Amino acid sequence: MVNTNQGESGDLIRRAVAAFNSGNHDQAVDLCELGLKQHPGDSALCHLMAAVLFARADLPEARARIEASLAARPDNVPALILACRIARAQGRLEAALQHLDRAARQSSQAEIMLERARTLDQAGDASAAGVCWTLVLQREPKSKEAMARLGHLAWERGESLEAEAFLERAVAGGGHRAAWFDLGLVRQDMRKFGSAAEAYRRVLEMSPDAPEAAVNLGVVLQETGDLDGAMAAYSMAYRLRPSTFGVIAMALTSASSGRLWLDEEALRRSLASGAPPPGAKPLAVDAGR
Repeated sequence: MVNTNQGESGDLIRRAVAAFNSGNHDQAVDLCELGLKQHPGDSALCHLMAAVLFARADLPEARARIEASLAARPDNVPALILACRIARAQGRLEAALQHLDRAARQSSQAEIMLERARTLDQAGDASAAGVCWTLVLQREPKSKEAMARLGHLAWERGESLEAEAFLERAVAGGGHRAAWFDLGLVRQDMRKFGSAAEAYRRVLEMSPDAPEAAVNLGVVLQETGDLDGAMAAYSMAYRLRPSTFGVIAMALTSASSGRLWLDEEALRRSLASGAPPPGAKPLAVDAGR
């Protein structure tokens, strides 16, 4: 319970921030609501309330609170950045960019460019996003996010060598699963099947419930001639998501080597159990046909 006799908004804000940072969002909301009863329209309390609600994915209420905060302090840069994030989460990308334009007129902090790059990325403006991510990386040369996004954008343009270089930097020392997956795609396109398999395995180590990575791992292992390893990967993908069956069945007969099942149900049972069924016939396929 929150003591309704607590003091001024500054003390309430400090306590609410502490609660929020410790993960106690309910207490943070209670403290903000108490403060707003005592100090209606307080911009800092509205801002903090918006941050808590945003963390709880209550986007409509978070938007209402951040707009109330900006009504009191329209040029507050942290509030404008939060307003951008809320708008982007709601898919209101033009509004998100407008908030950033206002923030940029007040400050040149790197976070504004970062949020602009993310927003343009979400909007699908690859050219403008690439320019922004390049500026982010120039200001923050160790930004793994910028490296990963620049790598992905280079892969979309068909610039495999550039993409691989960015993505290898992005995953150095760990990396996010999305960057490892993109690196697998790039290496697969370059026919570096062994190193592509390594990348997909890293994805599965980080997220064992990633059927796309399991399917792609099966494909590249099949290309290396490791049919048993490929079947194990396909089995993992099928158990995670049965709808991958069509892709798996096609891959088994379209790669440079594979296996042919005349009985579709036998293949389904094999994938579900992880064991090869009787009657699985090795199939050599001429990929050049």
